[in-house]
Amino acid sequence: MCGIVGVLGTHEVAPILVEALRRLEYRGYDSAGIATVNDGHLDRRRAVGKLVNLSDLLVHNPLAGKSGIGHTRWATHGAPNEGNAHPHRSGPVAVVHNGIVENYKELRAELAAAGLHPQTETDTETVAMLTQLHLDQGLAPVDAAMATVDKLHGAFALAFLFDGEGDLMVAARKGSPLAIGHGDGEMYVGSDAIALAPMTNRITYLEEGDRAVLTRASVVITDEAGQTVTRETRTISMDAARVDKGGHKHFMAKEIAEQPSVLSDTLNAYLTKDGITLPGEGIDFAALDRLSITACGTAYLAGFTAKYWFEELARLPVDIDVASEFRYREPPIPARTAALFISQSGETADTLAALRYCKDRASALYSVVNVPESSIARESDLALPIHAGVEIGVASTKAFTCQLTVLLLLALKAAEQRGHLDTARRDEIITKLRALPGVFNTALGSDQVMESVSHELAEARDILFLGRGAMYPLAHEGALKLKEISYIHAEAYASGELKHGPIALVDQHVPVIVLAPRDKLFDKTVSNMQEVMARGGKVVLVTDGAGAQSAGTECWKVIQMPEVDDLLAPILYALPAQLLAYHTAVAKGTDVDQPRNLAKSVTVE
Repeated sequence: MCGIVGVLGTHEVAPILVEALRRLEYRGYDSAGIATVNDGHLDRRRAVGKLVNLSDLLVHNPLAGKSGIGHTRWATHGAPNEGNAHPHRSGPVAVVHNGIVENYKELRAELAAAGLHPQTETDTETVAMLTQLHLDQGLAPVDAAMATVDKLHGAFALAFLFDGEGDLMVAARKGSPLAIGHGDGEMYVGSDAIALAPMTNRITYLEEGDRAVLTRASVVITDEAGQTVTRETRTISMDAARVDKGGHKHFMAKEIAEQPSVLSDTLNAYLTKDGITLPGEGIDFAALDRLSITACGTAYLAGFTAKYWFEELARLPVDIDVASEFRYREPPIPARTAALFISQSGETADTLAALRYCKDRASALYSVVNVPESSIARESDLALPIHAGVEIGVASTKAFTCQLTVLLLLALKAAEQRGHLDTARRDEIITKLRALPGVFNTALGSDQVMESVSHELAEARDILFLGRGAMYPLAHEGALKLKEISYIHAEAYASGELKHGPIALVDQHVPVIVLAPRDKLFDKTVSNMQEVMARGGKVVLVTDGAGAQSAGTECWKVIQMPEVDDLLAPILYALPAQLLAYHTAVAKGTDVDQPRNLAKSVTVE
């Protein structure tokens, strides 16, 4: 989850490192630091808190050098303080690390026997200390780093910098992403291409177990067995790596506003004159008896919504699992079962582990990802990109709606292949899908209404979300968004479950947000709303015009959405869930883009 960067450059590297870390800060912002080699001398600067604190420190205490490494931290081992901040140094070596070294305690015991004792609470310092031990034993820097990596258990992306070595960097990855950037007489290392985009558009992604030895003139990559290998160098789109707020106050606001545009991109990628077209050889849903969907967080809720679509439209049974439970539950995978994995980054550690469990068990591995070069995409039989573009805000918005869109298209394709969707109905839904970006534009016009409601929600300590059918996962998404960025306790329930316990929480101080388009379950939902209002509860009804006319007069607040086909409603109703959370967080004064304790890309267990 931390962000790492390394540069072997021809200019002063500190400002370059800081700018690259700024592009990686969505991966963690508990502390930040850089280390450089200047005239053969290794030195570092570190600061607690967000990157601006490191920038201020460097103004007053500059750090010269044309080679360096940097790190922005999401704390795992040890509190977020300067002592635990990266880079970690032990004697002549400095290290930055993303991941977790699982055997660091055993390694510490080995180091203690050699007279080396830690000064921090982190697992990463052990990596630096072990490298120093190998150097003290007479190994050359590259050999010392390789010997250290051989002893590590767990997940890691690492970059090593050495005292006296101004033209050398060593990098390694296992379970955490790492990319090499190729410049003109310069070389770079980064957690992802976003960090490296201002410096180069030529990227090599290291594969699992790879190590790399970099100089300004070359990079030599070896696999886990020590064999020299060649990895493809790709040219990335600079637009795809663009990071700015586009005139908005927050990245989240910009990414919410981008949804009409990116939904158009997603639809254009999958819809042709012949209907729904999947990349590669596509998927034969008629050959499946079951689909297993695995994901984490918001991606899990996209999969949960898709379960309703696949089972209703295609009559295909779906198992939906949280990846962190799936990987340890070790469920049996019946024959003719395909496994589908959803991840914005394509690097989510638990989801990647679940994918690897399903390899050689499931009949096929499919993934829905936003980064086609990611580990999950590369290890899938077929990767289905969502075309959402770079998403920086920690709370996912446009990626979620694009995931939903791709999953609905997959469900429609499955229904067609399995003989449960005729051409007329398919074409009707596709026509409505093509109109969906315009509907989103219309719905964005209700932003001021949602902002007004959010000012009152910001006073609450607890909020409930209710939904039925495919709105039930969306209720969970609304609660998750609110918790993530406003820090208000929020829970979601299926509307019909309210009377089985949660209604005990209802009083005049607990707003209840009900997501309820006028669909076949609407009247049932209205009955549940009446149960809330009979107990003094304050209902915020999110519905369409017909729903507002039918049930809105008795509610505390009504937020009106455009009318859409029932199948498309979960995609559209993600928007009010996002905007209510966003405006509530702004009203409370929390950090919308970088909420406490969170990071965007969860690459550790």
